[in-house]
Amino acid sequence: MTKKVMAISVGKVNPLFDKGSAQQGMVLTAIRKTAISTLDEPLGVAIGWEGLEGDEQADLQVHGGPDKAVYAYPCEHYEFWQSLLKREVHQQEILKWGAFGENLTVQGFSESAVWVGDLWVIGDVELRVVKLREPCFKFNAKMGYKGASHAMVQSATSGWYLRVIKTGLVSAGDEIKVYPGPRKITIKEQNQNLLEKRSGAASLF
Repeated sequence: MTKKVMAISVGKVNPLFDKGSAQQGMVLTAIRKTAISTLDEPLGVAIGWEGLEGDEQADLQVHGGPDKAVYAYPCEHYEFWQSLLKREVHQQEILKWGAFGENLTVQGFSESAVWVGDLWVIGDVELRVVKLREPCFKFNAKMGYKGASHAMVQSATSGWYLRVIKTGLVSAGDEIKVYPGPRKITIKEQNQNLLEKRSGAASLF
């Protein structure tokens, strides 16, 4: 399967109301992303040192910065989440690209085959895989399901962050070329380490 960008999404900081956790109330977040470049309308989007043009982060202590400049998520995971949300919260709405707060919805990847340190080349842009995404209560609120964060870690469907090595334009449909780094740990292995740290929660599956 060709490795490529399926969609590019950005979001602005807006209020999000969380009613299902200990942090109940209003929080500011840019987790709600909208696809601005798709296969049907492959608009070129600028990627700078701090991420995508037009994208924002609410809490710069835990989001954004060079090591979390771009968040990538496999399109292959959407079917899993669609089924889970239908079962757990009876959600019928079809998930749209960007639903998990990702900037790049990508095809042809899985956490078990993505290695920390690998270099991605997309046209003139160069990105390096840094680490997995660690979901928090804001993800639960965004998905409307208080078990979403736990489900993401338990199912190893976290996605990963990338550092910008070379800036430029990226469009939906662009091929992603992968050049191996040191290949000492995969995103799935990082996820397993995180799951062990969060042990004690009951299995959902």
